Amino acid sequence: MIDGIAAIVVSYDSAETLDDCLSRLRAAEGIAEIRVVDNDSRDGTLDIVQRHALADPRLRFIANPDNPGFAVACNQGAMGSHAPWLAFVNPDCLVEPDSLARMRAYADASVMALIGADLVDDGGVRDDAARRHDPDFMAMLRDRSQAQLGIEFDGAVPVQFVDAVSGALMLMPRVLFAHVGGFDEGYRLHAEDLDLCRRVREAGATVACANDVRVVHVRGVSSRSRPLFVEWHKHRGFWRYFTKFEAPCRGLFARAAVFAMIWGRFPFAVLRAAMRAQR
Repeated sequence: MIDGIAAIVVSYDSAETLDDCLSRLRAAEGIAEIRVVDNDSRDGTLDIVQRHALADPRLRFIANPDNPGFAVACNQGAMGSHAPWLAFVNPDCLVEPDSLARMRAYADASVMALIGADLVDDGGVRDDAARRHDPDFMAMLRDRSQAQLGIEFDGAVPVQFVDAVSGALMLMPRVLFAHVGGFDEGYRLHAEDLDLCRRVREAGATVACANDVRVVHVRGVSSRSRPLFVEWHKHRGFWRYFTKFEAPCRGLFARAAVFAMIWGRFPFAVLRAAMRAQR
């Protein structure tokens, strides 16, 4: 049995940051395997992956002929590796040499845990998605401020227990990943990390953020050129999450109201994303 961590990287038109991401993973402590699953990139991503694979036998890749989605690709990478620990690393996450080893040490101490990190952008601004509450869609209907899921950073503790961490960087034991059935492949993009974290907690394990492990997350490298696609699947993901976890205990009127709330925001979200992409 291979010891250590299998790093799973899902790429899609990620050439802008992937070279740096893979270089850092290859230099990181505790990495036994690197699996890159590419979802039909057209920007030279595969050339970068092949160069790293030739230089490092730990790195292998799967080239999908189409884009089956983030959840499917993560599961492919997990199935194609053997190490007892799994780290899901976005191609725009730039880990330090000890980042994953320190996350593993925290997870080891908790026996069964899913661990995230203190994600910041290249300007040092914290990513709210690194620490989140579960979505409560009925609360959102009553108070729009409840749509903000971020939990404030608690600098007094090295490990902060939360409902969910970001899928941009998470580490967990393979046995826990297998126990909960991996990522739900019904999600294409967005909310699959919220779903996984919730199922991990329902299985009796913990979800936490390693507050003293800071990692740069450039964010949105592969999403800037396709705001319609991204926002469609983001809103579809939230609707799937609601129907899976909250809708069964809600009446028809409540379900209709949540549907209208989620999809009513869609055109405005697309417009904002398109404007950001043009800046």
